[in-house]
Amino acid sequence: MSSILYLLAPIILMIIGYTVGSAKIISEGNVALVERLGQYRRRLQPGLNFIVPFIDSIVVEETNREKVLEIEPQQAITKDNVSLKADAVIYWQILDLEKAFYSVEDIEVAIENLVLTTLRSAIGQLELEQTYSSRQSINQDLLNELEGATQAWGVKVTRVEVREITPAKAVLEALELERAAESKKRAAILEAEGTVKSVELLSDALKSQNLSREVLQFLIAQRYVDANQKLSSSTNAKIVFMDPKALTESISGMISETPNTTPNNPGNPPTP
Repeated sequence: MSSILYLLAPIILMIIGYTVGSAKIISEGNVALVERLGQYRRRLQPGLNFIVPFIDSIVVEETNREKVLEIEPQQAITKDNVSLKADAVIYWQILDLEKAFYSVEDIEVAIENLVLTTLRSAIGQLELEQTYSSRQSINQDLLNELEGATQAWGVKVTRVEVREITPAKAVLEALELERAAESKKRAAILEAEGTVKSVELLSDALKSQNLSREVLQFLIAQRYVDANQKLSSSTNAKIVFMDPKALTESISGMISETPNTTPNNPGNPPTP
């Protein structure tokens, strides 16, 4: 009996070793490819699988879940020759591991280079201002281009997002100066329009008042006082030489030259 056990023991050990060596467990969400003597044999699905030891080998095990590929900021030139940097994030998924493994050397590098080429081409067709408002269309153009190009690789690009579009520092400074100048221009126009409007209102108010001459005198005096207050509030040293008599006579002359806009009473004769 013992001699039989001695004979069977090596066989049992070989069977156990063969079973252990041939059993391969593939995790859920993954797929593996098997080659036999260097040639593609079959695909292993999630769960317990068996291969022939020393003849079969698992060359790759990869997930078929969605992946994320980040594209570092890359230099690009817009249609109006403005240099900028843009980065993106790509969501992709392996649908056919056999194509992805045997059709291209490195699938991630291939996708990254394709994204860079397509992104630069898309930005090159737009002017700088359009790149900010057309980000959604850029994403869609990238997605359409990548879907067609990666189909032969057994890969599906599910989503493309351009995250940041950043012009060069010199361009940003020039844009800030341009915006500041435009803001000042609009402010000056609004101020001028307000001044014209206020003059029109003042003119209409004076025409409707019997004491228009006295009102005009008051306004001139008020402007004179305001100007003196602003002058005195300045921190810079100043010396102002002023002849009060000449100033009074000048103001009086301006007032005397102002026509009397007091409406005539229909019952009285017109003032000469």
